[in-house]
Amino acid sequence: MYLPPHFEVNDIRELQTLIKQNPLGTLIVTDDHGELEINHLPFELDMSVATAHTLRAHIAKANPLYALLASTRPAYVVFQAEQHYVSPNWYASKHVDHHVVPTWNYRVVHAKGTLRCIQDESHLRGILARLTREHEVEQLNPWRIGDAPKAFIQEQLEKIVAIELQVESIVGKFKVSQNRTVENKESVVAALQEIQPDMAAAVERFFPK
Repeated sequence: MYLPPHFEVNDIRELQTLIKQNPLGTLIVTDDHGELEINHLPFELDMSVATAHTLRAHIAKANPLYALLASTRPAYVVFQAEQHYVSPNWYASKHVDHHVVPTWNYRVVHAKGTLRCIQDESHLRGILARLTREHEVEQLNPWRIGDAPKAFIQEQLEKIVAIELQVESIVGKFKVSQNRTVENKESVVAALQEIQPDMAAAVERFFPK
């Protein structure tokens, strides 16, 4: 990833928060012929060990990735938060010298590590239960795995498998107008507040003090 220093984020708390708030990751794995296998999966971030991170998800056994994971493989997972186009018209300096061009603001986290398949039903059930609990929390009557018939759940479990990425490196790219003047930053924030308030807040928060 092209990563100018002013966009690089290594604060582990910021990276953890982005993943927790945006758990749908893009998983990228290379097969034996150099072809990319790409999947979009909701991940669970395990931070129980202070010095390490683990990302867990599940895939269908019908997914070609399942066959690739007969052995461990290096993999990347990309998580993306808010993003938005930035028009040159938003820059205060446009009205002075027109030395501005369009760009795009975004925040992403890249996690790299070793991916493996886990053939253990209790492990799989744990992942599913935790993911369900986390994402059902805002429901008036949160759904639980136990709400469905046992035979039906068992049938579904036999069609899927748990996967786990032991994270070996992680970095964030928060491209949120840090390379602009204070005046241009403020004018971008003002424009974004009308259409993408979360991005406006990110520009305000991560602008160099």
